[in-house]
Amino acid sequence: MAKDTGRKLVASNKKARHDYMIEDVFEAGVVLTGTEVKALRAGRASLVDGWCEVENGEAWLEGVHIPEYTQGTWTNHAPRRKRKLLLHRSEIDRLDMKARAKGQTIIPLSLYFLDGRAKVEIALARGKREYDKREALRERQDNLEAQRAMREKRDR
Repeated sequence: MAKDTGRKLVASNKKARHDYMIEDVFEAGVVLTGTEVKALRAGRASLVDGWCEVENGEAWLEGVHIPEYTQGTWTNHAPRRKRKLLLHRSEIDRLDMKARAKGQTIIPLSLYFLDGRAKVEIALARGKREYDKREALRERQDNLEAQRAMREKRDR
């Protein structure tokens, strides 16, 4: 029986790119129970309230909601439990050192299956101020208007 190949997106945190300036991105494996994997394969998860922290030299994913598996029994998991991240020691040390800096945090960007294995894309990020968010929105609008004008000029 062949495993799934390629990348199958389960959940993404679209609001993260609006609320944070992404500085560095890492891919990490996630330690999951059987019912969590089944719930993820059904496409059910939420990264909105998630964050990561480093404790005792280990990286942990917290606040991520993976709902209980509907056909699960007494073996079902807690929806918001802490989940261990699988990273290299050097990556954990670098994340820990940079996350201790003022204003830095580690947030999950997306949760997906890569060749049948659950992975999470985490980012070292700095929170944006309100005026930064408005500026980014204005810049995106200006780019859209410029592209629209170029397209109209080309079509004439």
